[in-house]
Amino acid sequence: MTPDYIESDCYKQQSEAVRSRFERIKQRPVLLEVEALDKIFEDREEEIVALDDISFSVHRREFICVIGPSGCGKSTLIRIIAGLEAQTSGNILLDSQPIEKPGSDRGMVFQSYTLFPWLTIKKNVMFGLMMSKINRRKATAEAMEWLELVGLSEFADLYPHQLSGGMKQRVAIARALANQPRILLMDEPFGALDAQTRAQMQSYLLQIWRSIDITIVFITHDLEEAIYVADRILVLGANPGHLQEIVEVPVPRPRTPDQFLSPEFLSTKKHLEDLINPEKRLMSEKIPIPRMTSVGDEVF
Repeated sequence: MTPDYIESDCYKQQSEAVRSRFERIKQRPVLLEVEALDKIFEDREEEIVALDDISFSVHRREFICVIGPSGCGKSTLIRIIAGLEAQTSGNILLDSQPIEKPGSDRGMVFQSYTLFPWLTIKKNVMFGLMMSKINRRKATAEAMEWLELVGLSEFADLYPHQLSGGMKQRVAIARALANQPRILLMDEPFGALDAQTRAQMQSYLLQIWRSIDITIVFITHDLEEAIYVADRILVLGANPGHLQEIVEVPVPRPRTPDQFLSPEFLSTKKHLEDLINPEKRLMSEKIPIPRMTSVGDEVF
C-alpha cells in the first residue's frame, strides 16, 4: 500500500477551508501510483542506488511538486514516470495500467528549450498532433486553441529564436498539452528563467492548470516555488534517493504573491528547509580552505 498523506507539524497552520480542500482531493480517483520503486545504475566497479523504495500516489487534477537536495534522484524519478528510463524494480501505474515506455498520455516539459528551431511556433505545437495522424486543418485549429490558452496566438508565425525564454516555455507547455495527456511532467521548467519571468510563468501555469483537466508532477529546487504552486510536496532525501515526507501545503487557494509572507507559507518553508538542510549537517560541512592572505581586517 502506498503512503498517501504523511502528517507533519506545518499542518497545524491549516484553515478549515484548506482541510476541506484536501478532503475533496482525497475523494478524487487515484491517477498515478508509484509502488516500491527502485532504480540502480550499474557502473563498471559498483552499483549506484539512485532511488530506493519510493511509493506515493497522485489524485486526478492534483498538483504535486518534488523537491530534494542535489543528487536525490528527482529527475530520474520523473524520467521513469515519463517512460524515458526503466526502473530496476517496483511498479508505476497510470490509470491502473503499467508504464513501460513513453506515451501520449504523458506530456513532458524540460528545463532547456526543446522547441524545433526550424518550425514556427504554431508548427511546433502542431508537431505531436500531426504525428498522431490528425489532419492538417484540425491540427492547425487545435494548435491555435492551445496558443490562445497560453496567450501566444498572435505570435503563431514567429520562430523560437524570436521569443523570450518565458514565451518559449509557454510554447513548450502548449505543445505538451496539445495531445491532451492525462498527466503533465515538468522537470525544473522555470529554472533557467530570471526571477521576474519565473514568477510570471508560475502564475501562467496555475491559470492553465485551473482551466483544463490536467494533473501535474513538477520538479523544482526552489522551495518557495513548490509552496506557491503545489497541493502536496514530495520531499526526497539523498544517498540513496528516498521519500522523506509528503507535505500538504496549508496555504489557501487561489494563491497570490502576497501569501509569501503569510504564517502558513513561512512555517511550511521552514519545515521544508529543516528536512532538506538540517542544521547539524550545515554546521559539520566546513570547507578546508587555507588562509591565502592577511589584510589586517577579519571578516566573519
